Amino acid sequence: MSKLLRNVVSHALTGALTLAAAYLLLADRRQPGPTPQPPEPLAAGYDQPAPRVISIAAETDPQQSPPSTDQPPPPEDLLKNLDPEERNNVRIYATANKGVVNITTEAESYSFFGEETSTGTGSGFVFDKQGRILTNFHVVQGADAVRVTLYDGSTHEAKIIGADASNDVAVLTIKAPPEKLFPLKLGDSSKTLVGQKVLALGNPFGLERTLTTGIVSSLDRSLKAKNGRTIRGIIQTDAAVNPGNSGGPLLNTRGEVIGMNTAIVSNVGQSAGISFAVPISSIARILPQLIEHGRVVRADLGVLRVYATGEGLLVLSLSDGGAAEKAGIQAARIKVERLGPGIIRRSLDIDSADLIVAIEHKRVKTVEELLTEVEKHKPGERVRVTVVRGGRPMDVPVVLGQS
Repeated sequence: MSKLLRNVVSHALTGALTLAAAYLLLADRRQPGPTPQPPEPLAAGYDQPAPRVISIAAETDPQQSPPSTDQPPPPEDLLKNLDPEERNNVRIYATANKGVVNITTEAESYSFFGEETSTGTGSGFVFDKQGRILTNFHVVQGADAVRVTLYDGSTHEAKIIGADASNDVAVLTIKAPPEKLFPLKLGDSSKTLVGQKVLALGNPFGLERTLTTGIVSSLDRSLKAKNGRTIRGIIQTDAAVNPGNSGGPLLNTRGEVIGMNTAIVSNVGQSAGISFAVPISSIARILPQLIEHGRVVRADLGVLRVYATGEGLLVLSLSDGGAAEKAGIQAARIKVERLGPGIIRRSLDIDSADLIVAIEHKRVKTVEELLTEVEKHKPGERVRVTVVRGGRPMDVPVVLGQS
């Protein structure tokens, strides 16, 4: 056999053997493997090892309970997606809502059909750990029974310990554990500005601890109280206030109480964009008397209506026979003009009115400042009222009356 022939045969045999080996290898892989058998049980007297649990995400200890999924995520996880104003709203509500209470009242009356029971609802807020609560006088007026429901749903009998119809304020007290009481912080309403943001909390239509927002629409409004007196220095807002909101707090953006929601202006008795709140500074001024005596005995200047000019208070009207009238303080006169046959025009002659600028030489520019200075004194005391008359300042001594 020649050398060439031997090389060809050798290569052919090598190729055949290679193909045969590859075929056998592939055929072996195509055959199903043996079915896995469960391990033999251990002999009695030995502990079976617990299977090791492995999570796809991470390895965990089988002896520990898995983390609870019922817990809410940390507040920051929710707050981070909100804008700064929203975050502030959420924080204020989380802090203040537990201090807001729901007030229900019952009153017995008799009619042709016999004894009847009428019920009412309103709002209020806790202001100290002794269980004292502020609300509107008209919420509890005439009530034979008053109940307060706290944030946790617990209901407590309440006692009225002080009331002032002239400011539509009442103080209640309940016996509740201190740990269930979350007093709200009282702010300073004298620093309130038109346009600043406010938040109202209450129970409109019985919907507990509802939050609405708005702005201060105006200041130094006047509002008739239930006893016919005028509540002065009222804060006007456009925050939605509805039946049931009365007595709830009006908060600033620091979560401080600057007023107590008291009324709305609406033909249908529901929110129409105009609501009123009693300034908290006015309430704080009379609060000690309400707690100690149950009522307020206050000094009265006898000025009914004024107009704030920025420099002082222009006197528009005085109470008949009141302290200011007796002292000779002058209100704006009615100016009568005859425009033609049978046509008469009446207007206020503001040039004839005194401008009150100080009480005991303490400057007053707003109704709240005037009331603050007057009510620092007692009925019967003599005070110096500085007025500008005819362009010249002068002191008028006034013996304060009582209201």
